[in-house]
Amino acid sequence: MDTLKMSAVEKFPMADLSGLRDELMQSGLDSWQIAELISSFLIARGYGVSNDAARSVANSIELTGCSLQNMQDELEKLAFVM
Repeated sequence: MDTLKMSAVEKFPMADLSGLRDELMQSGLDSWQIAELISSFLIARGYGVSNDAARSVANSIELTGCSLQNMQDELEKLAFVM
């Protein structure tokens, strides 16, 4: 089932990821607020998201320096098709 879920998640456009990364890096938000921003990003694109998982990904993105490839990988793991 997880394989099916993963294959249904799109590759997010680099421009969208770059915009999200810029917003995350310049915003001065805490982890909870970053999780909300990530959730909003995915929800706006038609995906569901667990709040707990979003907080986990927020921490991961903060720790890895917010590379576009890392963000893509983490968002693919987080998003689920509604």
